[in-house]
Amino acid sequence: MNEPDQERVTTALSALAWTISDDRRAERLLALTGLTPDDLRSRVTEPAVLAAVLEFLEAHEPDLIACAEAIGQKPADIVATARSLSA
Repeated sequence: MNEPDQERVTTALSALAWTISDDRRAERLLALTGLTPDDLRSRVTEPAVLAAVLEFLEAHEPDLIACAEAIGQKPADIVATARSLSA
């Protein structure tokens, strides 16, 4: 697999930061993805982990929209980034 470009990684990391900025949302991320805090710390730059975070947002449209607004992206761009990271 090709390494993701820096723009996609930056988008995904921004989305992760937004996601974990709220304790309840962060707990839901961990519960639904099966990731642990240690996974996030040690594997944060792995495309599969970044894709899982974006797919988590995609699965709950209100969070996807709120995140997109917060990080200055379109929801469709976040979804496209998730696809490219999981490819």
